[in-house]
Amino acid sequence: MKTAVFPGSFDPITTGHIALINKALKLFDKVIVAVGKNLGKKQYLPLEERIERIRVATAQMPQVEVTNYDCLTTDLCHKLNAGFILRGVRDNADFEYERRIADINRIIAPDIETVLLFADPEHAAISSTMVRELDAFGKDVSPFVVGIHPES
Repeated sequence: MKTAVFPGSFDPITTGHIALINKALKLFDKVIVAVGKNLGKKQYLPLEERIERIRVATAQMPQVEVTNYDCLTTDLCHKLNAGFILRGVRDNADFEYERRIADINRIIAPDIETVLLFADPEHAAISSTMVRELDAFGKDVSPFVVGIHPES
């Protein structure tokens, strides 16, 4: 069974994340969405709410599991018997950043392969950071996220 871990803070989960999960399901038997803590970011949504939004958004995808973690992603992969780390790339800056992380991961866990999937053009501008900023200024973020509606 080919299992991929899709790590991130998912704070909040965006339509781009869901599109990436759908792409990954064509390649992997199981995708584990792993919600981690990003020590460099201020929390927007509580961990429990992020997990619940992902579970609701992926409820019709039986090959998707959701978990949280507080260790290195490669250690989580070993714990879950996942041979792949799934990451999304929107632009050149993402690619360079993800390549550096993949290079380090290959050194510390040569049995884990990183797979980069490119965002569709309609999702390339969407990021959780952008959503948080728009929301901070009172803008409607519902077109970009899963589980947030204008009335909430």
